[in-house]
Amino acid sequence: MLQTVHVHLLPKLFEPNELRGGCAVVIDVLRASTTIIHALAAGATAVLPCEEVDEARQRAANCSAGACLLGGERDGLRIDGFDLDNSPLAYTADIVAGKTVIFTTTNGTRALARAKLAAPILIGSFVNMQATIDVLSNQQQPVHLVCAGTRGEITSEDVLFAGAVATALEEMNFQPGNDEADIAGGFFQRHTNSGEMLFDAICRSSGGRNLINSGFETDIHRAADVNRFDIVPQYNSHENEITTTN
Repeated sequence: MLQTVHVHLLPKLFEPNELRGGCAVVIDVLRASTTIIHALAAGATAVLPCEEVDEARQRAANCSAGACLLGGERDGLRIDGFDLDNSPLAYTADIVAGKTVIFTTTNGTRALARAKLAAPILIGSFVNMQATIDVLSNQQQPVHLVCAGTRGEITSEDVLFAGAVATALEEMNFQPGNDEADIAGGFFQRHTNSGEMLFDAICRSSGGRNLINSGFETDIHRAADVNRFDIVPQYNSHENEITTTN
């Protein structure tokens, strides 16, 4: 059976039904994917993604006292009244262990909703890249790498990760499922011969520049920390929660 890998440079560039019958990886390197992985690696019981701020607040209001934390951002900054922002460094074990994180971001949580017809739906970023590749290598259905982008625009940090994964899978005899897979793979190979080059490439991206201007350069260092974790979070669209069984 021919195995294929598709790259979608933005959620709006595919129809949700195109992912039916396939496995999806949702990618928002700066910062939702990276932060979700950190939260679960630090012992959070689940991350509940919400597209809207009011939805997140309503879900938090229905939680038992002390059981949930509100996390996320709008325009890169912590939302008024939320416990946490979207910095992966804020999601430490002493804060999130044993808690459910109700989470909303400008781009990443919306990309998740767009990919809801795929199964499984994984969360990938550079911090769990090899673990993600290992899981995908065993998939028999088409693989779809979904880049979240920023406010409807393509962001190079997401394309870099998609290209890294597509390249690795093609070395395992996966075939490119669309032209974007070749484009992303070539982009990754041109820009990332070393960890230092990866960090520099992320810094040059629009998302990277925005974080640097907002004083979050340390988040870029963490997002570029390749293979820090060996967990691969999975989104259950029926229960609307992200957990990990690794």
